[in-house]
Amino acid sequence: MADIKARIAKRVAREMHDGDVVNLGIGLPTMVSDYIAEDIVVTVHSENGFAGLDGYPEPGKEDVDIIDSGGSYVTVLPRVEFFDTATSFGIIRGGHLDTTVLGAMQVAENGDLANWIIPGKKVAGMGGAMDLVEGAKKVIIAMTHTQKGNHKILEKCTLPLTAEKCVNLIVTEMGVMEVRPEGLVVTELHPDYTKEDIQAATGCKLIFDPNMKAMEEE
Repeated sequence: MADIKARIAKRVAREMHDGDVVNLGIGLPTMVSDYIAEDIVVTVHSENGFAGLDGYPEPGKEDVDIIDSGGSYVTVLPRVEFFDTATSFGIIRGGHLDTTVLGAMQVAENGDLANWIIPGKKVAGMGGAMDLVEGAKKVIIAMTHTQKGNHKILEKCTLPLTAEKCVNLIVTEMGVMEVRPEGLVVTELHPDYTKEDIQAATGCKLIFDPNMKAMEEE
């Protein structure tokens, strides 16, 4: 599973561009920062109040005053800027984020997203997800293709939505899919899988781009 998550994170990292301000969601998306190309400058924003997040600290070297929005100890870059929550969400709601990368429980073929609650289970809250998917210029979902064999990419989400028609790109271990007006289009397919494999693992009809290429991680 660790290799699969790294594969996804590496591919998502290739979507980052020099000068981007991005927000990486809890879980797998946080791994993306480990694979961003060293020749570009990307500023990682954390909605609890800073921009300039780096990576996780070495054991024993944690700074108890620096945590990310998921409550994990993190490190920061020398150019870090700290600010209050109002400013942080002003950045998000003001459209100043180039990209947000989030996980998901379900994504629909039209870009609907469900990633915050399973009815009947306790949850801390939606957090910043609803604001992030509406405020960021590009929304990328980084997730494993299925959950215990169950489809996560569907014709229609069955879980409560975070937002409607907000997802632009989905990256899984099987491939890269773009949400387009005509449907969900596979633009890259990992060499480990066939078209039949990815279709069988998906709960909606996939469209295969005529120029589809092999999914590359680096």
